[in-house]
Amino acid sequence: MLALTGPATAASGGAGYSHTCAIRSGSLWCWGGNYSGQVGDGTTTGRTTPTRIGDVTTWAAADAGTSYTCATRTDGSLWCWGANSRGQLGDGTTTNKLSPVRVGTATTWANVSAGDSHTCAVRTDGTLWCWGFNRLGQLGTDPSTVYTATAPRQVGTGTTWATVSAGFGHTCATRTDHTLWCWGDNGDGQLGLGTRLASTAPAQVGTGTTWSSVTAGYAFNCANRTDGTLWCWGDNGYGQLGAGTTYQTAPAQVGTTTTWTRADAGFNTVCASRTDGSLWCWGNNMSGQLGDGTTVNRGVPTRVGTATTWTDDHATGYHTCSARTDASLWCWGNNANGQLGDGSTTGRLAPAQVQFA
Repeated sequence: MLALTGPATAASGGAGYSHTCAIRSGSLWCWGGNYSGQVGDGTTTGRTTPTRIGDVTTWAAADAGTSYTCATRTDGSLWCWGANSRGQLGDGTTTNKLSPVRVGTATTWANVSAGDSHTCAVRTDGTLWCWGFNRLGQLGTDPSTVYTATAPRQVGTGTTWATVSAGFGHTCATRTDHTLWCWGDNGDGQLGLGTRLASTAPAQVGTGTTWSSVTAGYAFNCANRTDGTLWCWGDNGYGQLGAGTTYQTAPAQVGTTTTWTRADAGFNTVCASRTDGSLWCWGNNMSGQLGDGTTVNRGVPTRVGTATTWTDDHATGYHTCSARTDASLWCWGNNANGQLGDGSTTGRLAPAQVQFA
């Protein structure tokens, strides 16, 4: 999901279904669809240009779910806002929130991932917590026991979790020993276990100990290894696995490149950066979210322009945004709700710079 983080104009944040959020020098900016309050400006009015959220200058990182957003601050607190019908905001209610509300009182939140209607986050003590909808076991617990959680619930008792990524009905996470674990829905093999059997508790993906990060899409995932290779698995209906034409129930390598630095999976599209500063996208391109000037789906990585100044700070969905080394932010793809931040609702098939006030 889309949100971007970084200095100056670049942002650590994310892209939801119809909105985008970004952090600039500690301030938080959001724009696009706002029907559930996901922009966070206290209204439900859509915004076609970046809108600053409050006057706080201590935002650290943000991630946008389908119709909601969560973000951490430098003091280790966690805040969420927007759609909340499944308790995905973690504030103990199922009421939408039009501006950021704090998740509990903890000051040890390290990173957060917002999915479709569930959220997961890692704390500095290495514990993992999830909340929201659990119909498919995506919270890491049996749905017959917990169907919906409106406040964070710890996943198991482990204290070695490093990163987490929430998909639609499943979740994947890495541990400090570089192992990879997934749980929840597995109808398309998205858990990477070699089968299509669901798991309501974290299950290890293979025996590898070289996984560095993972990103969950709608019903698939991609993950980077410490050797610079990139692997994807699960649903492949749009070519989002970057190779072949069928789904994969176990990780399959994307080409032979060993210079991948970070991938981001959104819905059925993937974008990934390389060490040379180039950016590559593939999968669903119905809204031009691959940025190659077309609306043709791509089953293999396709380069976005010729720039070599893209950073690892990018997020994709039905629209994509990415930061460059000069701290500028660029977006492209679907713009029906102004999520590209250019003041219009006209879609773009190639990157266009976002203009901040």
